[in-house]
Amino acid sequence: MKKIKIGLLPFWIKLYDDVCGNVRPSVEAFYKTIVKEYEKRGITVFTAPVCRLKNEFNQAIKRFEEDEVDAIVTLHLAYSPSLESSEILARTFLPLIVLDTTPDFAFDCTQKGEAIMGNHGIHGVQDMCNLLIRNGKKFLIEAGHWKESDVIDRTVQDCIAVRLVKNMQHSRVGIIGKPFAGMGDFAVDFAILKKTIGMDVIESVPADFANVELDTEDRIIAEDNKKYNSVDLCDVVHRRSIKVYLQIKKWLVVKKLDAFTFNFLDLDHSGLETAPFYAACKAMAEGIGYAGEGDVLTAAFVGAFISEFPETTFTEMFCPNWKDNSIFMSHMGEIGLNVCDGKVALLEKEFIYGKAENPAYFAGRMKPGKAALLNLAPGPENRFSLIAVPVEIGDSKGAVNMKGSIAGWFKPSMDLPEFLQEYSLHGGTHHSALVYNCNLDIIKNFARLMGWKFKLISNNETETPREFSKLH
Repeated sequence: MKKIKIGLLPFWIKLYDDVCGNVRPSVEAFYKTIVKEYEKRGITVFTAPVCRLKNEFNQAIKRFEEDEVDAIVTLHLAYSPSLESSEILARTFLPLIVLDTTPDFAFDCTQKGEAIMGNHGIHGVQDMCNLLIRNGKKFLIEAGHWKESDVIDRTVQDCIAVRLVKNMQHSRVGIIGKPFAGMGDFAVDFAILKKTIGMDVIESVPADFANVELDTEDRIIAEDNKKYNSVDLCDVVHRRSIKVYLQIKKWLVVKKLDAFTFNFLDLDHSGLETAPFYAACKAMAEGIGYAGEGDVLTAAFVGAFISEFPETTFTEMFCPNWKDNSIFMSHMGEIGLNVCDGKVALLEKEFIYGKAENPAYFAGRMKPGKAALLNLAPGPENRFSLIAVPVEIGDSKGAVNMKGSIAGWFKPSMDLPEFLQEYSLHGGTHHSALVYNCNLDIIKNFARLMGWKFKLISNNETETPREFSKLH
């Protein structure tokens, strides 16, 4: 994951400089304290002079835009009249995160009167947020004491949420063939996806896969033989799939793609010799989004997360285990290699769906642990819902009869029949992302900024999103 960059924007009011300029050193010291708190967390902080008037806010935000920060984090050092800042804040393309905090933890009857000056920024936050809402500017806000709460950490998580938004809205997804005929749940017109989300879909042509260089083929074979269990894979099939992998990789680079998908029924005239199962697995391990069957929407969705959370994979719920209250996850030949447990097998798959030659594929088990099953579900009037399911991935080492399959089992927090009912009542599709170690607050705020409905399916009444897993 790339290092997070923020622009920390300090708010103040000129009136206080005019009538009590002696307080500026203390509030500027607090600003420097907050800068250090972010830097301690590995965040790159771009600073600005304390802003009071429109021209000062304009200059600071223009600088943050030029620095290409991930987000502007606002910090009210005292009250600041919103009309000095709201216009430029509403106009900037940069995401906004409001840090609502003050220097002092306690403000009770023992506090000195002069301490009011440095601790009354909260009503400046209220003034500004009202104007942001009235001007249609989306923002996130986190409140709490900078030292005695996790408010700084929460704003860091919000920075990840805004990067997910950027990943999704700017996604370029390549498609080989057409979306699988008759699969309606993920079917959304490409023009609608561009209009509602911002993503671009790039359709491949056979020429995209011509003239690939194979000079790295032997090196890749040697690496695969060392890293994976490939003793049962013949050299011809291995080289065939590596060639397709290199063709796909070249296409991704040339077309500047963030994700891709293919329809295994449309390979005969694609320019590829075999199904790119091997390429899909390698691509997900390298931070490229993927989904099966020509599903560009889920491919972009997986891509948005996989660039921030490498332990992400495309998956499907395949079979219910009513006895054990769990669900078996799998797919034909695609799994994110970063989610696999133990040594993955590299095998040959008999391909019976067209003229394409047999491909190589990875057969792996999903590693045990906490994860979130995430689904982006199209709904009425071209609106979307993000469904989040906290799950426990079971230990599947005993799956002796699944050695040639992609396999994983998860348990939801409720009885399986109730979960399946809830999932489909909220329109969950059969293509999803499985993301390990992703805090649910990040997911919720990602949905909020995208303008999507967020649905958490969980029976744990004490579970709050930020308690779900460790901080990313």
